[in-house]
Amino acid sequence: MAFLEYNGVGVTAMAAAVPSHIIKNLEYTDYWSKEDALTIVEKTGIVERRFADQLTCSSDLCLAAAEKLISDNDIDKSDIDLLVFISQTPDYRMPATSVTLQHRLGLPHSTISFDINLGCSAFLYGLSVVYGMMQGGLLRKALILDGETRSKVYSPRDRRSAFLFGDGGIAALIEKDKKFGRSIFSLNSDGSRAHLIMIPAGGYRKMSSAETVVERIVDEFGNMRSEEQGYMMGGDVFNFVIREIPKDIRNTLTYAGKTIDIFDYMVFHQANNFINSYIAKKMKLDTTRIPSTIAKYGNTSSVSVPLTIVSELKDKLNGRKELLLSAFGVGMTWATAIVPFVDCKISDIVEVENGKRI
Repeated sequence: MAFLEYNGVGVTAMAAAVPSHIIKNLEYTDYWSKEDALTIVEKTGIVERRFADQLTCSSDLCLAAAEKLISDNDIDKSDIDLLVFISQTPDYRMPATSVTLQHRLGLPHSTISFDINLGCSAFLYGLSVVYGMMQGGLLRKALILDGETRSKVYSPRDRRSAFLFGDGGIAALIEKDKKFGRSIFSLNSDGSRAHLIMIPAGGYRKMSSAETVVERIVDEFGNMRSEEQGYMMGGDVFNFVIREIPKDIRNTLTYAGKTIDIFDYMVFHQANNFINSYIAKKMKLDTTRIPSTIAKYGNTSSVSVPLTIVSELKDKLNGRKELLLSAFGVGMTWATAIVPFVDCKISDIVEVENGKRI
């Protein structure tokens, strides 16, 4: 088992943006009964979500978050040497969305820009990549921009995913400072389970065609989706999570020489309330230290961990706070991180409509 360890790098500021349009799950009944909606809300804990409109992309949400972060923290854009964009819903197949964001933000041409396409664990993967680049080079400041518009890739006619996913974007500023001390990451993957969460067509293995965009009934329950809409095998994902995530957290704690009780907050991927409650119960965790945004934002994929930090820990990260982060999803990939936060400045969440901050 491999662990990654860094020293003297940390998150100094964060901001987030969400679409202004709110979907209330109990009223999301164009294709499903009120009884169906109530059953799903009670099981998942997802009461409402944010949906991007047709003119709003992941990059627009990230742009709004980044502009808020830069403004609130009086950042000189010429000091930003690295921009990493995390998403599985980019603007284009090419070019990379990070490069267009470098231009839209007015960052210098010397800015290193690239994308990370991974899924729900991607913020932790991206954080590790940026920490490594910061520690190993002469970079001054780095921006992680993480955005998803998952509402655009799941069918509202597929009951197994229609009530789960929402949209959002975040910006995180990464800097070097000895005050942060030691950070530890455990990053894992199992491609044999890639079929558990997938969009089968629309890439280059099975390219888009008139056939791949047609919604069809896919099971005996009448669920409908096209091959270019995502599906999730929920039962298999749950079995994977309860087997792998507690084990990875324990292994990471053992490597770090820490116990779970030392953490001020434990921030988990916001898949659904049932999964997180099960993990907390199985590991006997203090639920008062586990912030949640499942009820108001749903599953925002890779954005869920940082969005939860911005939403629930604003004004709570003064001084030094020890955070344990955990995420899992598409791939399957999963990650655990032990990350100190020291006086992290968190901005108010902004809203976006028609591709613009409002």
